[in-house]
Amino acid sequence: MKNYNVNRIEKNILQINGLGDNPFWNNAEILTDFISPWSDLKPEKMEFRALWDTEHLFFCYTVYDTNIHIDRQDDSVDSIGESDRVEIFFRTDAGLNPYYCLEIDPSPRIMDFKASPKKKFDFDWNWPNNDLIVKSTTKEDRFIVEIAITIQSLKNFDLIKDNSIEAGIYRAKYTKQENNLFEPTWISWVNPNTETPNFHVPDSFGNLTLV
Repeated sequence: MKNYNVNRIEKNILQINGLGDNPFWNNAEILTDFISPWSDLKPEKMEFRALWDTEHLFFCYTVYDTNIHIDRQDDSVDSIGESDRVEIFFRTDAGLNPYYCLEIDPSPRIMDFKASPKKKFDFDWNWPNNDLIVKSTTKEDRFIVEIAITIQSLKNFDLIKDNSIEAGIYRAKYTKQENNLFEPTWISWVNPNTETPNFHVPDSFGNLTLV
């Protein structure tokens, strides 16, 4: 299983602002090992960083893209699901029963849901408001999404075991086709080795180690 080390920082020194410019992010390992197993297109660069303290787990996605697509019909799950976005899934174990999903577009609109095997999604479920902060910025050549999740909520959902979290890190990129419709390219940290695009399988997850 692929591993990413999440470095520890002192409590309360990192305040996310959606810019990804806090100097404490320099303490994080930079993950750029992303692929699109189901497409011949090489995805544009994405950088993922994570840090933690005794109260929060922090994530920063920097997605390099000069043609960002956001479906602005409304704020529904369907609209977010038709937009460029970053994603992170957390699982309790390899059985995926349950696992928890956060999908965030550049706005940032949040699609959060609880899932179980065979793509059974509970969109009525939400990550507790007081345990999740998301901020973002869009620039000419990239968008940035920062996330802060309380350690307590991760423990409440049984997602931290021996300072280890099993997570999938993904991105969806929508590109306009000749027929004027937008089609997604699916990008993942781990190659799940499925015939068709599918993040909702055990083999798409890696390990985040809190060090």
